Amino acid sequence: MSRTTERAISTGTVDRTTPTGTPAVPFNRAYVTGAEQQHMTAVLASGLLEGDGPFTRRANSLIAEVIGAPAALLTTSCTHALEMSALLLDLAPGDEVIMPSFTFVSTATAVALRGAVPVFTDCRPDTLNLDERRIEAAITPRTRAIVVVHYAGVACDMDAITAIADRHGLTIVEDNAHGFGGRYKGRPLGSFGALATQSFHATKNVQCGEGGALVINDPRLVERAEIIREKGTNRSQFFRGMVDKYRWVENGSSYLPSELLAAFLVAQLEAMEDIQRRRHRIWASYDRRLADRVEERGIRRPLVPVGCEHPAHLYHLLLPDLASRQSFLRHLADRGVQAVFHYQPLHTSPGGLRYGRIAPGGCPTTENMADRIVRLPLFAAMSDAEVDTVVESVLSYDGPG
Repeated sequence: MSRTTERAISTGTVDRTTPTGTPAVPFNRAYVTGAEQQHMTAVLASGLLEGDGPFTRRANSLIAEVIGAPAALLTTSCTHALEMSALLLDLAPGDEVIMPSFTFVSTATAVALRGAVPVFTDCRPDTLNLDERRIEAAITPRTRAIVVVHYAGVACDMDAITAIADRHGLTIVEDNAHGFGGRYKGRPLGSFGALATQSFHATKNVQCGEGGALVINDPRLVERAEIIREKGTNRSQFFRGMVDKYRWVENGSSYLPSELLAAFLVAQLEAMEDIQRRRHRIWASYDRRLADRVEERGIRRPLVPVGCEHPAHLYHLLLPDLASRQSFLRHLADRGVQAVFHYQPLHTSPGGLRYGRIAPGGCPTTENMADRIVRLPLFAAMSDAEVDTVVESVLSYDGPG
């Protein structure tokens, strides 16, 4: 095996390709409904390319409708939505925010940018979500909020976490990048926190290449959220005729995407039911066909607790150990299947060591899961033949050579 391939496997992006130079089954292929071009052409014809036009408003409305929220604001990324959340919470140097170590770096950087401290807490071994049993030990007089991440769109135990937050007077923020369309006991993910953030990156179920949204469940925060999103000005109120001129009101930044991206996203949101049906079919095919066979080899399939409805965002497997994981990735790469691993623990990263602290008890489960996880290809346009290739490749694995 070449050094390039070994290096790619070590970083989670294998490069074994077909003779045409592409993987036989890529990890992701962005799905396009066909209506995106029509919507974007309408924007170009209007000559109004800046954000907060009719497509932005339509996207806001559709996002809020999925979650059942009072308001949603389209942003340039989930990262920026998280940064807006930190501004809305008025996080200050020394404040602490409890979050999982097993998450994307943006969950933590949004807090660290305010001078506040991410408190890295361990995950559960079954769902890989924030372990609600570890939260109270991490709370101090400086704790301001709890950020939950619904891994793979499978809900955290929101009953327990909400009860803890209520007891200690803490705000819940949902990093719902994986969970758009998911539910917990019948209630949409993204509706539990005062604030929730969404991602519409190209790897997500509904996407516009790069994009996100801030979901506001506390109506008292809507006006400030609009101001922060518009560079700290009350420009949105000015365009609604509520003020005669707009001014700088408080700190903010430019978090508003162009109308072209909003138009693309609207096409995706309008086709969400079809997209979800496609993804669920693939997820269910993996789960049904891999049942028993992989577990005989000590490989664990995803666990979805009773009461959780996932949105088929990703399908992951847990290998017995790191050596098996690396062997498994090489096996799939040799068959043209581009599988990848996922988050590296934030508490052991250089940034995590510099800006955060580790909750009592450490994060041993996070370290263990990060060494074992593999994500299989899953995208709405995936063909039956591609699904067959992935399944057959997984089933042909018989352990480290």
